[in-house]
Amino acid sequence: MFFLYILILVAGFVALIKGADLFVEGSAALAKNFKVPGLIIGLTIVALGTSAPELAVSTSAALQGSNEIALSNVVGSNIFNLLCVLGVCAMIHPVPVDDKILKRDFPVSLLATVLVLFGTSGACIVSGRFLNLSMEENAGLVNRILGIVLLIFFISYIIYLIVDAKKHPEPEEETTTRTVGACLLLILIGLALIVGGGQVVVYSAKEIARAAGMTETLIGLTIVAVGTSLPELVTSIVAARKGETGLAVGNVVGSNIFNLMFILGISATIHPVAVNLASVYDLGILIAVSILAWLFSVSDRAIKQLEGAVMLGVYVADVVFAIVR
Repeated sequence: MFFLYILILVAGFVALIKGADLFVEGSAALAKNFKVPGLIIGLTIVALGTSAPELAVSTSAALQGSNEIALSNVVGSNIFNLLCVLGVCAMIHPVPVDDKILKRDFPVSLLATVLVLFGTSGACIVSGRFLNLSMEENAGLVNRILGIVLLIFFISYIIYLIVDAKKHPEPEEETTTRTVGACLLLILIGLALIVGGGQVVVYSAKEIARAAGMTETLIGLTIVAVGTSLPELVTSIVAARKGETGLAVGNVVGSNIFNLMFILGISATIHPVAVNLASVYDLGILIAVSILAWLFSVSDRAIKQLEGAVMLGVYVADVVFAIVR
């Protein structure tokens, strides 16, 4: 049965990735039909599409009461995006970083992580109570109020991006050859695969964790997080091999903001998400990793090959730490 659940998990990931691909293709084509600027498409539809697997998994987990998977999937995906996606891209080709990303998007991502950490477990950390807790004991809660606050911040951020994009318009792109009906069909098929894949991944991940004696936090932080981050990884590797690495950092940081504010916000609004001590450590690691990626980006406005190797090494160390604890 254990290997059957692994096959089911893989099938779920395939459905998620294909669904996200169809959703992005259909949504982007539909937006072009209505002459929506390309930058706005990238900031909203494409970012949502690449984060759709995380959204499907975390909301499915929240509905099923599997809070550990809901939170660890978001945190694990963000750590994977920063260290592995950017690390692999930098190893293939140095990754340039836009000034706007350094001054606007990186700080927003970092502040969102700090808000989640101290908004959930601040009292536990300040009081020092976390020193006496085991890894699986409750250290806080992402309640509905914090979930709604995250969603409000996210909506404000998107509105700002759209207003800024309209102030600095791009040259008009050619209209897609797809009809509106074909676009809607792609969107519906993509959503069906995403939702179905999300349900399958959560179910199989829980069964694998139970059979292997692993915690839901560990499997969410590693296997599920890596699987749901595959769209970002594949897209960035293809771009890096073509030498088109300019958007890699923006894609990663944008997806991380989506994950923290939108996905965690929706999950907590559906069902409050309990935070165990392991997740507190992981949120702290995410803050440290975000600062590391920002420092590497500030240096020469690019992430170089040696820095990419360091990032991959840090990710391996983080996974080992997660397993050992």
